[in-house]
Amino acid sequence: MNIDELRKFTTNGFRPFKLNLSDGRSFAVRHPEFIAFSDLVVVVFGADRLPNLIDPHQIVSAKPVKAKLGK
Repeated sequence: MNIDELRKFTTNGFRPFKLNLSDGRSFAVRHPEFIAFSDLVVVVFGADRLPNLIDPHQIVSAKPVKAKLGK
């Protein structure tokens, strides 16, 4: 998955989604303010309000989910 594909999830009517990483971890993105990204890094803020720094090359997929998400 590339940054342009990720950008589609954060524009044109945001819906919550989950990022799935190559190491098996996943991160819920509940609101557009909980994610920031560049070509070098993706930052997802979790329910604990702490930032999770993610290498964009490790993101294998992003899937829309219902509004109530776990980590």
